[in-house]
Amino acid sequence: MELSIELRTGLDGIDPEAWDRLTGDDDPFVEHAFLVALERSGSVGVRAGWQPVHVTAWLDGALVGALPLYAKDHSWGEYIFDFAWARAAHQLGVAYYPKLVSMAPFTPATGRRILVAPDHDEDAITDGLLAGAAAAADQIDASSLHLLFLRPSERERVVEAGLMPRLSMQFHWDNEGYGGFDDYLARFRSSKRKQVRRERRQVAEAGLDLVLKPGPELDATDWSAIKRMYRANCLAHGQTPYLRGGFWDALRETHAHRMVVGLAYRDGVAVACSINFEKGAHLYGRYWGCDEEHEFLHFELCYYRLIEHAIARGYRHFEAGAQGFHKLKRGLMPSEVHSAHWVRDPRLARAVAEYLPGEAMSVQAEMAMLAERSPFHRG
Repeated sequence: MELSIELRTGLDGIDPEAWDRLTGDDDPFVEHAFLVALERSGSVGVRAGWQPVHVTAWLDGALVGALPLYAKDHSWGEYIFDFAWARAAHQLGVAYYPKLVSMAPFTPATGRRILVAPDHDEDAITDGLLAGAAAAADQIDASSLHLLFLRPSERERVVEAGLMPRLSMQFHWDNEGYGGFDDYLARFRSSKRKQVRRERRQVAEAGLDLVLKPGPELDATDWSAIKRMYRANCLAHGQTPYLRGGFWDALRETHAHRMVVGLAYRDGVAVACSINFEKGAHLYGRYWGCDEEHEFLHFELCYYRLIEHAIARGYRHFEAGAQGFHKLKRGLMPSEVHSAHWVRDPRLARAVAEYLPGEAMSVQAEMAMLAERSPFHRG
């Protein structure tokens, strides 16, 4: 196979249909429209510290593989944290930035990183893409390469190629063939089931109109509320609003069909929202914002309504974002999150290699402890 490997500083110029043929059935975040919305809005780019250096593989002029990749001069917006690695590099007198990161920016969701066209030689294309990432690292003298939120099969493949595996944890929901939300709650212990019903009843009595809207049904007022509440929620938590206003405008035009938004209205005015994405059999919770504080409203719009939606649609899997031990009480269980890493400096690489197995054991122990605290019936 005579592959041609090219580095691209953006997705403009790559045919959207050709790119999306690589992305698989369940991941809306590596699709052309989502990544281009980030680029065109300035949410990623040189000024944001996320410079695209996408690796692409071509065969006879056709795109057959890709690795979304970003050169970074900081470690924000990744959610698999390496700040301690950066400090260790500083202590060794090693420049940690720039580094290379493969993920959907600001999106802690498991998905495909190594994108390969169907019916092509996956091993050969994967090897070509990894070689392209190594070339990109040499070109900018990157300290390291980080493939984040990998599917387990991808993790195994890149570890075989020499990257170091890392284990992290999130809380995910899986559909066990539930017939409805009550069927789901029937698996809860009595006290936990009563708590969920009490929380939902209190929200129902708050005088709000609640609805899940597919993205194409959102009107201009809804989109304005989404942008306003996303930004306000970031600032309220002392966070930089990573996503610029133009990002939401671009999604409205090209990617709204992947969105489902939970909205709470008072007298026809949106006062809270959860922003979510869906593709194939997977659902992803992403952003929350509100103008009014109501106890348990976050749980209703970010978990309960979405679990109902997933059951009704027959979805298999729901990821509700990073962190959040409160998710456990709502039936989202501790789940493994995988990444893989290469470090250039041999001293830092040795320290990381020695650290990762112990970290993985700690994560596994924490997952086992949390599983014992699940709301479900024992056994």
